[in-house]
Amino acid sequence: MAAIGLFYGSTSGVTEEIAERIREEIGEDICDLYSMADDYDDFEDLLNYEYLILGCSTWGAGEVQNDWREPLFDIEVEKPDFSGKTIALFGAGDCTGHGKHFVGALGTLHDQFKALGAKIVGAVSIEDYSFEQSTAIRDGKFVGLPLDEVNESDKTEQRIADWLEILKADFPALAA
Repeated sequence: MAAIGLFYGSTSGVTEEIAERIREEIGEDICDLYSMADDYDDFEDLLNYEYLILGCSTWGAGEVQNDWREPLFDIEVEKPDFSGKTIALFGAGDCTGHGKHFVGALGTLHDQFKALGAKIVGAVSIEDYSFEQSTAIRDGKFVGLPLDEVNESDKTEQRIADWLEILKADFPALAA
């Protein structure tokens, strides 16, 4: 088992592609990749890792992607202990077409895992993003890495690189 578990849900393939890019940057030897649709069995899969990266796109009025709905419901009901887990979040969104709910799913993941004791890291400044509002903002920052492959795909590579630099402070395997 690798040092980091990267779990993602993807409907159209955008979040999957981003997850694969992140894993490639991190290194396959230290990062296991899990599709919530194909590889995820239950929250024990998440609990096997001390360090987690969770990816989820935002749909509708700020909802999580479909592959995350049942797992989050089970986690909400069972309330497993995520104390001692360090979690970083990333998500795909559309800052123009869905600017009123931009990457809102990240706020949902943040609140649910933090309530269960997880340490959430990897907050990103809202500067350099164009959007109307987001429920993924805490203390003036996004709770994770927002990416917009529809309108700002030219910024994705640099945003991922900058975010991984931020994560090095909390993910020892990235600093090695």
